Amino acid sequence: DFTIYDDQDQQALVKRVLRDLGLDEKRYQPKAIAGRINRAKQEVQGPDEIDTSDAWSEVVRRVYITYEERLRLANALDFGDLIYRTVRALESDQTFREVVAGRFSHVLVDEFQDTNHAQFRLVRLLSEGHRNLCVVGDDDQSIYRWRGADRRNILDFRASFPDATLVKLEQNYRSTQRILRAANAVIARNTDREPKELWTDNPEGDAILVVRTMDERDEARLVLRGIRELSTRGHRLSDVAVFYRTHAQSRVIEESLRSANIGYRIVGGMRFYDRAEVKDLLAYLRVMTNPADDMSLLRIINTPPRGIGKSTITRILDSAAQYGQGLTELLDDDATLAQFGTAARKRLGAFRGLMAGLRETAASGAPLGEIGAELVHRSGYAEMLQHDDTPEADARFQNVQELVASMDEFQRERPDSTLAEFLENVTLQTSADEQVGGDRVTLMTVHAAKGLEFPVVMVTGLEEQVFPFKGIDPWEDPEELEEERRLAYVAFTRAEQRLVLSFAAVRRIFGQQRVGIPSRFLTELPGADIEWIGARSSSPSPRSVTEERHHEPTESYVDYSEGSDLSDLEGLRRGVQVRHPKFGVGEVREVMQGSPPRVSVRFAGWGTRTIIASYLEPA
Repeated sequence: DFTIYDDQDQQALVKRVLRDLGLDEKRYQPKAIAGRINRAKQEVQGPDEIDTSDAWSEVVRRVYITYEERLRLANALDFGDLIYRTVRALESDQTFREVVAGRFSHVLVDEFQDTNHAQFRLVRLLSEGHRNLCVVGDDDQSIYRWRGADRRNILDFRASFPDATLVKLEQNYRSTQRILRAANAVIARNTDREPKELWTDNPEGDAILVVRTMDERDEARLVLRGIRELSTRGHRLSDVAVFYRTHAQSRVIEESLRSANIGYRIVGGMRFYDRAEVKDLLAYLRVMTNPADDMSLLRIINTPPRGIGKSTITRILDSAAQYGQGLTELLDDDATLAQFGTAARKRLGAFRGLMAGLRETAASGAPLGEIGAELVHRSGYAEMLQHDDTPEADARFQNVQELVASMDEFQRERPDSTLAEFLENVTLQTSADEQVGGDRVTLMTVHAAKGLEFPVVMVTGLEEQVFPFKGIDPWEDPEELEEERRLAYVAFTRAEQRLVLSFAAVRRIFGQQRVGIPSRFLTELPGADIEWIGARSSSPSPRSVTEERHHEPTESYVDYSEGSDLSDLEGLRRGVQVRHPKFGVGEVREVMQGSPPRVSVRFAGWGTRTIIASYLEPA
């Protein structure tokens, strides 16, 4: 018998290994290390088989070796081992392979385009004797490369199994003819695919609406108007789905629906103000305005991790109860702090100083957006996410930026508003969420929409650097652009009857305001099936999309880190090689002046990352 470690168990073990190896877990985050080990197992790579061309990967190798030894001593496996070790065992022992494969007369695999390398090898091992193998998949719906899915598994299937028969299932029973023509036209631009074209016996259907809005709030109002109009035509709220490329885009849509008392549910995610990173920063803001808020203080006292452990927190709570003090009052009392050991006293003192400084900022009358940016920087939250190499970290950082943007937006709409009023508004909004029930609109990212279908689909944010996502450079990595196009194809084909596509002339997102350049995917739609709403001249040409895609933002990035003067950017330009302590050597793609300066860098194996300039050094 053996134990299977879940993700939390795995990260706890990695954390222990880091500590035993004397490695700083703030610099080498357990979640990121565990994720890299998981990717290695998806590639059927042991510790000595992974690429160690940079310092961070060498640390991963060291941790991986000790981690595997600890698993062995505990008679435990992680989730990745269930296939990784099975493949290793089957490949190394022919007798065992024949016995196991002999138990299955046929092997059937669904969603084959989403399999990884280890899964492909397992399928091949189980079917190599009888050759009774059937796989079903659509390479045009392969959208999980970031999870380890390898589209080559389905595209190269006939090369791996030359005697295979290909059956194309091209008839569609879901969408109208116009929706399918639009989806076919967009996906046909991808070059690395199995040629096919969906068709249907369904009616021609309504024209696809492409709507130009003024900004993201106008776009949210468009969604609201559309839902109301559909309701008058007999549609239920549950007939309507609203898609966006990233979770951070949901906030303004949620607020628009909430203001109209329209219920909604989020698939594959949480409501904006329920997301952990948003709740963390709101807790900071609450303590900044109300130092007596003990519940909020307990949430943030060790977030980000600052070495204040459970035993220290327990002693703080005991002391507060004994002396009848609030936690902030207790921390401000030098005599009480003197009862703690040197290390704990130092850490608690640093936290006390942090909160005192933040309260001073909050009381200074500074604009709310500046207060939020100062909080994100001084608390260490930006640095924590910057060092977290997981797909979730990027989304979390976008949510952090969006929260700061919401503070700025709240004050722009109410110039005399205070931080306390902003927090009160958030509380009222989240309370209203809990009261709305019954029929609901569905909100989700496009990734979460795969496999679903709705009578009406609205796809928002169809602008360059939003969808396709920022950092996608077709001249640098055509595969990334083609995956974005597959994502658009998935979004369009979720619609049964009506498809509405929208883009904004100006969008404030990820802490900055940009002029919206219509997505290249809009230029690829068949004109006869499209109805443009807004100035017809806003209809983009292929030339304008490709030539204007590098339009500079109209505002600098919100300051989330130490300020730098422009001398920090000396020597940084497109094409220069730089080094990052975690991602290794990469090539500069774009330098963004602001406070702080940021650099878009393409790293081998990690994709394009936006890095604070001070974290980079010459390669």
